[in-house]
Amino acid sequence: MANLKEIRNRISSVGSTMQITSAMKMVSAAKLKRAQDAIVQMRPYAIKLKEILTNLSATLDLSENAFSEQRDGGKTLYVGISSNRGLCGGFNNNIVKRVTELSKTEQNLKDVHVLCLGKKMRDIIKRTDLFYTNDYLTEREDVYADLSFVNISEIANELMELYKSGEFNRIYVVYNRFVNAATQRVETEQFLPIQAPESDGDTASTGDYIFEPSKEEIIEDLIPKSLKVQLFKALLDSNAAEHGARMTAMHKATDNASDLQKELKLGYNKARQAAITNEILEIVGGAEALNA
Repeated sequence: MANLKEIRNRISSVGSTMQITSAMKMVSAAKLKRAQDAIVQMRPYAIKLKEILTNLSATLDLSENAFSEQRDGGKTLYVGISSNRGLCGGFNNNIVKRVTELSKTEQNLKDVHVLCLGKKMRDIIKRTDLFYTNDYLTEREDVYADLSFVNISEIANELMELYKSGEFNRIYVVYNRFVNAATQRVETEQFLPIQAPESDGDTASTGDYIFEPSKEEIIEDLIPKSLKVQLFKALLDSNAAEHGARMTAMHKATDNASDLQKELKLGYNKARQAAITNEILEIVGGAEALNA
């Protein structure tokens, strides 16, 4: 009977776990709807802003711009965007894996720095020898406390100042791009320096426009705004991808718990049936012994 009690306890434990994972799945589904609406509304604006910047800069030389200066060597900063909470499958590990792979391609690992936007990436990186042995880990855990364009702009301004001052010669953003609730794709985007637009002969402005102020002044104003939008879009993408990954992970966990509970109940019924059969055999055997 002790074995039956153990199985009952396991069935009860799995049932409690299944209720938790099911509730977390529903919470993530509700948050996903809001996060998905935010990134879907943001993407057209970001794409259009990039088109305008490309159109204006197609006939200009961006090499003289402070954010377009190409530098050799120096320090590289990887901005890794993760979540503050776990239970979302490989969402955070995929970011750390990509940052680690990119870091190993650098000539000098001591010149590689990491800005962690999210608590989980910081926690994972601190456990790895690649980063923990080198004291250059920077972190920003408060990014999701108020995920607004104003707050993200402050981070973007800090990154731009670090580049302009020469502290870093290259800055990359690594994040999970939201595709759908079940699919997230790890993206690596060059944040700074600004890459010159690819010209195919059709990117130049086809209309006869009069610019006020000049194209150069408009470019000077658009580039910082474009960088802020780029970082904000990456965070919105990551936020939506996180909820999608967690919803999918909790859905799978709930299904696995349900399957395990069925197996345990089947095993419990078999063990109970075997115990009852043994009791009957003992009774029958005792009665035959008395009659002998």
